[in-house]
Amino acid sequence: MARRLDIELTSDRGDGQWTWRAAGAKMPKGIVEVALLPDGAAVGDVLKVEAEADLDGLSISTVFAPKGPRKEAERLELLGSTRDEPLVTQVLAPKGRGRGRERSSEDRGRGRGRNRNERGRDRTARGHERGGRSGDRRGGSDRPRRERPKPPARPKAPRLRPSRNHRKAALDALPELQQQLAEEVLRGGVPGVRQTIDRMNELATAEGMPKIKRDPLVALAERLAPALRAAEWRDRAEAAVAGIETIDLRDIRSVVAAADTAARDEESRKLAEQLRTGLNVRTEADHQAWRDELAKNLAEGRTVRALRLSSRPPKAGAPLPTDMAERLAAAASEALTSEVTSDRWALVVDSIAFSPVRSQVTAQGIPASPSEELLKSMKKLAGRVPQLAVLFGIEAPAPRSRGQRRPTPPPPPSEPSAAVSEATPPETVPADAAVDEEE
Repeated sequence: MARRLDIELTSDRGDGQWTWRAAGAKMPKGIVEVALLPDGAAVGDVLKVEAEADLDGLSISTVFAPKGPRKEAERLELLGSTRDEPLVTQVLAPKGRGRGRERSSEDRGRGRGRNRNERGRDRTARGHERGGRSGDRRGGSDRPRRERPKPPARPKAPRLRPSRNHRKAALDALPELQQQLAEEVLRGGVPGVRQTIDRMNELATAEGMPKIKRDPLVALAERLAPALRAAEWRDRAEAAVAGIETIDLRDIRSVVAAADTAARDEESRKLAEQLRTGLNVRTEADHQAWRDELAKNLAEGRTVRALRLSSRPPKAGAPLPTDMAERLAAAASEALTSEVTSDRWALVVDSIAFSPVRSQVTAQGIPASPSEELLKSMKKLAGRVPQLAVLFGIEAPAPRSRGQRRPTPPPPPSEPSAAVSEATPPETVPADAAVDEEE
């Protein structure tokens, strides 16, 4: 693998070769062919070279010519007018201009305030004159709107941020010539090392330089990979144990899944067992908090938020309690009536499609004139809620074949959305179909 470094010429062997060492250090050192050196090379010169690392050490393949003195661009000299002129000039305004400016500051302040007040009254009067038209356009501005308190935003769990103590110790334990290869292994594994070597060989071929020997480097990378991966997993595992109560469950599960191959010694196995125990405790606590929040949303009438929350349980495979599932299905059925708007209907159906109670929901009615957006949404979700799609004359598609991607569920509820309240004028929403929680 090629690398660039600065070398210092130490002696001329007289057989067409010079000895060198790293500039300012004793190691590394080696031999360079005199044909690669620039004319006039002498002992003590510092040159920039490109060397290839192999099992025998470093072999210099290219010597770059030293840079000459920097050539400054030609400049034009500005001579000026050569006349003596004052550095600062001033021009006074002639007398007689600005009559009426002799008013006191108090009078001027009163005048400005009076003008502002008069302009404000004029704007208010013009607004009242246009009030009828603007009120009609907005659908009646005098009608009081019901304000509901917004639920607090759901905080995001922090991601895993491991230290690099064990990783750094594993790199420092290797010889200097192997550290760069080890970093490539940590970055992309052994396949990444192969791709890097192939890419460098393509560049070398294009520049007419010799290729890098691939097999010895790949074999060395395969020997280094297990220990490096174990050190990296140790850093992640220690960070996961320290933050087992707050870190995102996805990160903790990924560390536990990698423990079977990365825990290579007794201490690492104990750490993996401690991590599994903590994950089980954390999962049970989060699942109970999830059920409590779901019950709270149902009690407060936040149907859409409860449906979206039910689609993402912390404990995978755990069924929804029977009584809670019945309450959720009943609340979703009551939200689908002919009196709600098409936007609201589409929002509720989108939440039902990824909920575990989607097959238990039955609509009480559909909008009299469904919008194009609602029909498009029903066609998209017909396979997940066929009992609702048939109400619009939409037939559910054939079952999905193996290998076909599943639709992505909506994101978990974080902040309330104002999509329905902004898209629907207040007078078109009946009192009993008003937007609940997040709209």
